[in-house]
Amino acid sequence: MNPSLICFGLLVAGAALAAPPQDRPQDYRWSITLTPQPGAGLSRISMPTDVYLHARSASLDDVRLFDSTGKPLAFSLAAPPAQSRTQRDTLAMRIFSVTGRHIGYYELDNVDIRTGNDGRLLSVTARGGSAPDAAPGLQGLILDAGPPAKDSRIGALRFTLPPGTDNYNAQVLLEVSDDLKQWDAIATTTLNWLRNSDTQTLANDRIEFAPRAFRYARLSWQYGEPITFAGITAQQVSVTAVAAPRATIALKGTAGKSVDERLYATPIAIPADSIGLQLSEGNTSMPVTLGVYRPASAAPRRRLHLGPQARATQAAEFEPLLNTTFYRISMDGRERVSGDLSMPVVQTAQWVLRPQYHSGTNPHRDSVLRLGWTPASLVFLVSGKGPYQLVFGRNGATPAALPLAQVAPGFTPEELLALPAATAAKLVALTSDVPVEKTPHGAGLRLAVLWAALLLGVAVLGFFAWRLLSQMKEEQGSTDKQEH
Repeated sequence: MNPSLICFGLLVAGAALAAPPQDRPQDYRWSITLTPQPGAGLSRISMPTDVYLHARSASLDDVRLFDSTGKPLAFSLAAPPAQSRTQRDTLAMRIFSVTGRHIGYYELDNVDIRTGNDGRLLSVTARGGSAPDAAPGLQGLILDAGPPAKDSRIGALRFTLPPGTDNYNAQVLLEVSDDLKQWDAIATTTLNWLRNSDTQTLANDRIEFAPRAFRYARLSWQYGEPITFAGITAQQVSVTAVAAPRATIALKGTAGKSVDERLYATPIAIPADSIGLQLSEGNTSMPVTLGVYRPASAAPRRRLHLGPQARATQAAEFEPLLNTTFYRISMDGRERVSGDLSMPVVQTAQWVLRPQYHSGTNPHRDSVLRLGWTPASLVFLVSGKGPYQLVFGRNGATPAALPLAQVAPGFTPEELLALPAATAAKLVALTSDVPVEKTPHGAGLRLAVLWAALLLGVAVLGFFAWRLLSQMKEEQGSTDKQEH
């Protein structure tokens, strides 16, 4: 048998044994069972707080999603979509008639308008017209919607005919204003009502337009008989931004390098964007500097990902990030407490608090540092067999999350927000200890097998080389004897 083929076969076998293992749920420290709603092809959930407390990567690289058979599922991690709440209300408008002797449209501004101190419309009086011999009549309507509500817009007006009027047809022009001086024309429409002998009414009783904020409106007729409507209501739309779900954690401190300094060990995965201090003693005002320890050779950066090496404070350099004052003061039977301070996202394994005035003692050693963050939105494909396991807690894991466009291709932000939400069970420990994975699982045994295969190959090659040399010596000896 060709010795080269034998050696090649041994090398292939050794390489196969040394191949990296398949990702499995049991390779991770922690698990949370996710249950999507029945029939959902895509599901979403706000990343549970326990993931941030126990993940081993600042970027959540060690997060995986498996079905009950151990099959990996496609998932994406993204910022939660912007949410808003839309409320629709009906607002009755106050109606003021403009009467006169044939006032033309171009003369509708020729009126006396009286308002209260709060802008409330009190009266509207026409000053006169161009035809004094004509009988007075209705020339237009001025409407008061009241002060606009915050974040509200008006998108339509609806009209109610006066009693006794069954059929009506007219074209009207709508103008709006905030100060009764400058008017903007925003809509023209035909209003009509038609009632048959069975008292059934076909009506076009609305003016619709792009929603906008205004207080006053005026209505003029382009054709048709002007009438004073029994009622005019505005359809008001209010859109309010809804804050994304937040998560918080409270951290107890330990003594730092100085008496005043406090250190707060922090899970590296937390993308903190707010910070606060719960003071242990009342009537306290405490100016502080908050920062982190970083290796002396590291350059400052806005978004920090400082790993466990930041704990070695003796060989690190303090980097201040925030200067603020925390307080807790009682006044008139009530207590005023400093709130959380917003900041750019910071991820670190340790926060450092230093009072700006050194007292030689630390009366606030029991104060609690509070961090807040916005959890990522987890979107995943519901495939395979449930229940589904969200696992995490493994050192050295490579990223597995996919771009959102690959998990939910073609979905709009509104559709993503409307995805059915999954529910999360309690945190479960899969292993007794956090796995130490300087090399992949089982790599030591596979490496030993590979070396054994290589040594065996070398030995086989040596054996065949020795046999070949022996045969060559024997053949050379036989040739020498024949020559003599």
